[in-house]
Amino acid sequence: MNTQKLNTSPRIKRETKNKIRVEFERTPFLERMKARFGTTYFAQRVVWYVFRFVLLLGISYVILFPFFAKISGSFMSPNDFVDVTVRLIPKYPTFDIYRAIFVEQQYMKAFMNTALLSVSTALIQTFICSVVGYGFAKFKFKGNTLLFLAVVLTMIIPHGTLQFALFMKFRYFDVFGLMRLISGQTLTLTNTFWPLILMSLFGLAFKNGLYIFMMRQFYRGVPDELEESAYVDGSGVFRTFIQIILPLSVPMMITIFLFSFSWQWTDDFYTTLFFTTTRTVLMPTIVGIPNSLQTNYAGQNLYYAAINSTCGLMIIAPLIIVYLFCQKFLVQGIERSGIIG
Repeated sequence: MNTQKLNTSPRIKRETKNKIRVEFERTPFLERMKARFGTTYFAQRVVWYVFRFVLLLGISYVILFPFFAKISGSFMSPNDFVDVTVRLIPKYPTFDIYRAIFVEQQYMKAFMNTALLSVSTALIQTFICSVVGYGFAKFKFKGNTLLFLAVVLTMIIPHGTLQFALFMKFRYFDVFGLMRLISGQTLTLTNTFWPLILMSLFGLAFKNGLYIFMMRQFYRGVPDELEESAYVDGSGVFRTFIQIILPLSVPMMITIFLFSFSWQWTDDFYTTLFFTTTRTVLMPTIVGIPNSLQTNYAGQNLYYAAINSTCGLMIIAPLIIVYLFCQKFLVQGIERSGIIG
C-alpha cells in the first residue's frame, strides 16, 4: 500500500504554529477562558487537588498537633494550666521544667550513659547480625531451616514471658557451673551493661531476630559470582566477607545500626529488668516529677502530664537529630533489604 509522507519541514511547522497563534489571539478573551477552564477535565482536576490538599492537611493536623501541644506545654507555668484563655501559646512562659529535668533528673548523666550503652550494643549487634545473616544466606548445612525458624520465633515470642528467666540468669550468672565450681559463687551482672552486651554478642538482644532476617534478605541478593571469583583468587571465607561483602552492605548495616541504636535508646523493658537500683541513670529513668516541681493545686494533673511529656521530648530529641542526618542511609537500607510492605 502506498503511503504519502507528510511534509514536516521546519518552514511548514513554523507556518502552522503561526496560524494557530493568530487564530487564538483573534478569539475573544471570554471564549478563550471558557475553552481553557470550562471543561469537565479541568473541573475534575480542581476537585481532586482540593480533596487531596484537605486530606493531607487533616492528616498533618492529626499527626503534628499533639506534638506541637506537648512542646507548647513544656514552656507553660502552673498558672497557664488553670487559665481557660491559654491554648497553645503560654501566657507566662518559663524554662522551669527543662531546668528541673536537667538538674534534678540528671539529664546529662543519663544522656552519656545511654549513649555509651546504645552505641556499644548497636555496633556489636550490627556486626553479629551481619555475620549470622550472611551464614544463613550463603551457606547450606543441615539444620539451616530449623535454626532460621528459631531466629524467626525470637520475633514472635513476647519478651515478657522470658523476663524472670533472663533476670535470674544474669543475677546468678554462671557458665555450665564452672564459676561456682572454681570460686564457690556466681557472678552478679545486674546493674551493669554486661547483660545487654552479652546478649548482643550472641544475637539474642532486642529485635536481633529482625536484624538477622533483614541481613539475610540483603545477602541473598548479592551475586554468588563475587564470592566465587574471590575464592578462585585464593581468598578465604572470612577475608571475602570482610573485604568484599561488608563494603557492599554498608547502607544496610547503617540501617541496622540506626534501628538498634534507636530501640536501645528508648528501651524500658531491659532497663527496668537489669537495672534495679538508681545508681545507673539512663534515659527511660528520667521520666518523673522533679521534687522542685511537685505541687498541689487545681491543675496538678495537667501540669504533671506536661512534665512527663517534656521528659519524653528530651529523650527523643537526640533521635530526631540523628534521623535528620541519616535518613538517606535509612531509606537506602530498607530498599535493599528486600522487605516489601
